[in-house]
Amino acid sequence: MDVSRIFARIVAMIGGAMVLLRRVQEGTRAPAFGTTPVIPAARPQGSLPTLKMPTARGWTAGQTPVAAPGLQVNAFATNLEHPRWIEVLPNGDVLVAEALSVASPVRSLFDYAVLSTMKRAAAVGVSPNRITRLRDSDGDGVAEVREVFLDGLNQPFGMALVGETFYVGNTDGVVAFTCAAGTGRVTGPGRKLAEFKPGGHWTRSLLTSADGSKLYVGVGSLSNIGERGMAAEEGRAAIYEIDLASGANRMFATGLRNPVGLAWEPHSGTLWTVVNERDGLGDETPPDYLTSVRDGGFYGWPYSYWGQTVDERVPQDPAAVARALTPDYALGGHTASLGLCWLPAGTLPGFPDGMVIGQHGSWNRSKLSGYKVIFVPFESGRPSGPPRDILSGFLAPDERDAYGRPVGVAIGRDGALLIADDVGNVIWRVTGA
Repeated sequence: MDVSRIFARIVAMIGGAMVLLRRVQEGTRAPAFGTTPVIPAARPQGSLPTLKMPTARGWTAGQTPVAAPGLQVNAFATNLEHPRWIEVLPNGDVLVAEALSVASPVRSLFDYAVLSTMKRAAAVGVSPNRITRLRDSDGDGVAEVREVFLDGLNQPFGMALVGETFYVGNTDGVVAFTCAAGTGRVTGPGRKLAEFKPGGHWTRSLLTSADGSKLYVGVGSLSNIGERGMAAEEGRAAIYEIDLASGANRMFATGLRNPVGLAWEPHSGTLWTVVNERDGLGDETPPDYLTSVRDGGFYGWPYSYWGQTVDERVPQDPAAVARALTPDYALGGHTASLGLCWLPAGTLPGFPDGMVIGQHGSWNRSKLSGYKVIFVPFESGRPSGPPRDILSGFLAPDERDAYGRPVGVAIGRDGALLIADDVGNVIWRVTGA
């Protein structure tokens, strides 16, 4: 057994003691969900934050997540390498970005503890750095064709096809490739369209405007609460808008600690995102959230959360706090809500209009949260009720093992819901039963 694994076990034992202590201190908290969540007062965890993650086990033969009543799930593709994000092409081909967090420099014993735990959870390692094309040629719900679409990338995540140009969100920027209309294959080297600082929250999600003239990019913060100084955070914790004709880009919205999934609410044409909030304040404090995104809007990070609730750990900017917008819908504390897509009414039986969210799962809480795919119903362009599970069962009942962890979500050309599972190395497909 290597040193990292031994240290991870020691960390797990220490973490277990802290988990028990904080359960006693905080008690059992109701999930902070909805438009008016009850968010407990902050309990700063100091230099020993709660560190709890399950060991990555993967799925055994024939094992699947649990689909909600009226739904069924099957493996669309297996034996991938850390699939994170999905893009469905007009011809029905499914592109999957395979990428992985890479280890950051270890600056402290706690950093080493986090790294050891992340390795045990299969959340850090050598990134595959490729995009794979999948095709279900015979329509049986399983991909028979698999080929490399692009490789040699730098932690690819978001993807978008506009005309004959294919865009990739690498961690260090957006790259544009020529994609031949006849063959659907990339030709020639990529052209850097925009540059972003790599590292930290490294994912770069992409979403095109309805008319194909703009590209929106989610860029997360480097750190939890700007502890390396705000100069290091310049240009981060934001959603960018890129004009594809000129290549000019600007910050569309800021103060978003880690905005990942992006989606349009089609009736109003409003941009929505899911955001991972800060750590170290308690199991449900603050909640991750789903929110509409206002042009020029500021959403609080790092100075405040859920509107004007000040984070006392951060050197303050009262003017910034005063203009911080309150998010629309809380998704529970530390759920790591990453994937986001619009689900039109009737796509899955019994589900109205709403948003599907892939919740990758927590590490900074005493009872794990997330590790499921949920649905938030919408009416008149706004969230309208409690969340519903679509897929669960990614986590063992005793919370020790994770069979999988859902990330990206997308609707296939046939109307099936596709989910990228980066621990199970599977693309799941959900349809009516």
